[in-house]
Amino acid sequence: MKGGWVFTNMDTAILDLRTHELPISETMLCAWFGTAVPGDRLAYHRGFLAIDVSPLTFKLPEPERRMLQRVADRALQLAEAGLIHVVQRRIAEDEFAYIAIARSRPPTWSGALETVLKAANREGQSK
Repeated sequence: MKGGWVFTNMDTAILDLRTHELPISETMLCAWFGTAVPGDRLAYHRGFLAIDVSPLTFKLPEPERRMLQRVADRALQLAEAGLIHVVQRRIAEDEFAYIAIARSRPPTWSGALETVLKAANREGQSK
């Protein structure tokens, strides 16, 4: 386990989700996805995502907030393409673990992944 983030398989509990560690990067999320098998899980954030990514709350330093926003956006894109499930587990009041769960790859999964990557490329060019 590195940096408090937990990579698990379907038979393992999600443990040790520490918030004081550096957040996971978009690259780490994509690397996990590239090697994940159906049922593998990755806790990609712990906190209250909607508040933590808001530029109005000042909960995170701006570089970390932007990095978390990119991770959340990428997880959503992968979920909308049918490549992962995104779920939450309540840790405490106003604190959740945000978890990506790898899905079975559809027969045309490379097309779905290509769609996600093209969308990310368009976003990167517009910023």
